Amino acid sequence: MGAIFQSLGRTIIAGLVILAAIIIIASGVYGGGALAGDHSWWAFVFRWLHVMSGVMWIGLLWYFNFVQTPSMPKIPDEQKPAIGKVIAPEALFWFRWSALSTVVTGVILASMNGYIVQALMLTKGVHAIGIGMWLALIMAYNVWFIIWPNQKKALGIVQVSPEEKAAAAKMAGMTSRINTMLSIPMLFCMVAQQNAGL
Repeated sequence: MGAIFQSLGRTIIAGLVILAAIIIIASGVYGGGALAGDHSWWAFVFRWLHVMSGVMWIGLLWYFNFVQTPSMPKIPDEQKPAIGKVIAPEALFWFRWSALSTVVTGVILASMNGYIVQALMLTKGVHAIGIGMWLALIMAYNVWFIIWPNQKKALGIVQVSPEEKAAAAKMAGMTSRINTMLSIPMLFCMVAQQNAGL
């Protein structure tokens, strides 16, 4: 059993096995529901993938803003390279790809459910999720086209002058804070859509 938890890959596989068992047992006990392959089954799968991607994206965003950035001044200078050379690049890899995955699965889900155009046009009835979608698109743009290019300079992945490095770190940090601010109304709008009063 311990071997499962010594590998992230094995841990993920174990989680998927448990998920499959739950689906099989629930289908047998409760019957009915969507059949694998029909529209509602695939809509559910993409909703689940969308939520999983979003949890990773916003979780990492909040990790950077609530944990890593505030902790950096407390870390002795000789230990800071471990963050900049090992932890931050790995976290930024998962951060940017989970942002893209969240957007892609969200677009697929909204298309499958037939409301993507209406939501993006902020049509009454789907305007809450539409606002959430626009906020998420702005945030994903920020991740790929502002935060990541500037973090590459700040972390030394791309070589620049010390002045450019400091400016890039400041820009990446400010944009990350903007995304943290936007994540609050974005998450509210995404879940508020189910409330008919909004």
